[in-house]
Amino acid sequence: GLGHGYTLRDPTYAEAVALLEQDKTDENAYITDTYGIYVCSHFARDVCNNAEAAGFRCAFVELRYPELGHAIIAFNTIDRGLVYFEPQNDWVARPVIGKRFYQCVEPEPGYYYEVPDYDDTIKDILIIW
Repeated sequence: GLGHGYTLRDPTYAEAVALLEQDKTDENAYITDTYGIYVCSHFARDVCNNAEAAGFRCAFVELRYPELGHAIIAFNTIDRGLVYFEPQNDWVARPVIGKRFYQCVEPEPGYYYEVPDYDDTIKDILIIW
């Protein structure tokens, strides 16, 4: 076979959601200092690794803001196409270039995504498979 012996496949939307429900990465603490001990990119990396271990292809997605950036994940589901998730809480995200990211997140009922104190306008979306 090719690669390292993995056979990855694109999940259905329900399989992606089920994976996120069983995955506990969202329970990790966000810890930051000068070097970013455990931040958004770590959440995205860990969910991608766990998805791969389950046999699913998962993308690491970098959102570029004017001065900062953010990492989320995506699955190319076989029934709903490309679907993005915020790995820190497993909420669906629909990033759009030119729109502020906090407006692109679909929180669970009773929750909301806080308006950040920086400009989170999406300038570019980089998808890494």
